[in-house]
Amino acid sequence: MRLHRGHLFLLSIVCGALTFASPANAQQQAVAGAKPQAAAQPFPALTPAQQAELDRVLASWQQKSQSTKTLECKFERWHFDLLAAPAGVHAHKAEGVVKYANPDKGLFRVDSIMYYKGMKNGAPQFGPTANKYGEYWICNGVELIEYDREQKKCNVQSLPPNMQGTNIFNSPLPFVFNLDAQQIKERYWVRLEQAPKPNTYLVQAWPKRQEDRAQYKMVQVVLSSGFEPEVMIMYAPNFHEKLAPQWDHYEFSEVKRNAIGAGISQFLGHFIPQQPPADWKIDRQNFLPPQIAQGNPAQQQQQPAPRN
Repeated sequence: MRLHRGHLFLLSIVCGALTFASPANAQQQAVAGAKPQAAAQPFPALTPAQQAELDRVLASWQQKSQSTKTLECKFERWHFDLLAAPAGVHAHKAEGVVKYANPDKGLFRVDSIMYYKGMKNGAPQFGPTANKYGEYWICNGVELIEYDREQKKCNVQSLPPNMQGTNIFNSPLPFVFNLDAQQIKERYWVRLEQAPKPNTYLVQAWPKRQEDRAQYKMVQVVLSSGFEPEVMIMYAPNFHEKLAPQWDHYEFSEVKRNAIGAGISQFLGHFIPQQPPADWKIDRQNFLPPQIAQGNPAQQQQQPAPRN
């Protein structure tokens, strides 16, 4: 499976802190009122009061995020696609792990996927598919490495010096490490919406840059009162309510932040392998910016109807 850099947005959420949320309720509540749109600012200009509250939330979220030195957790991801599974049923569910070390090292690995296999006695059935693996990528600070387990191939992209270290924000890992509120506002249209429950914040972000829009159309995050992400929903770059209704819902568990114990070198050794298996093919190249998503441009500008 090819690397989907939209999932790197996920790590920017993860590195702040994480809690558990119900997939059914979160998906139904957080998407209410969503109108993803990419060509222009998709909502009216914020009032001074709205902008001040957004600034306060982003600053607090940044403070929480930048306190993270190392992080590891497990995740579950439900992928919804109304063209692949009935409404209310996920097309597949993935389980995996995320790890991170400040400022520029990270891992995203899917360990198992269960696919929708049809209905039986009124209930959806799920099971594995032979030779189908999820994403597995690593950033070691100077390279972006993708492990293609289906083809037994390792794709290595070298990052130029200006994309390494603390500048990783401007690399293929968009604000993954050390959330920066000012850069987010420069790179995304951001607003707060009515939260799904008391004492939470619903943040909506639309990418301004075309290379980001090629990875995702809009993201919604529900933050707790302590500015810890509880829910994240990511819409596909060509999301359309009827023609291409696809989105991902994430949950996290067993979160460990700044628990490096024996030291950072041992922590890194647990998830950054020295080399791929001996029988794998290795392809090396310089970093290539994400390609613009294929599809009908007019279709990509369609706004979905609000979900209830």
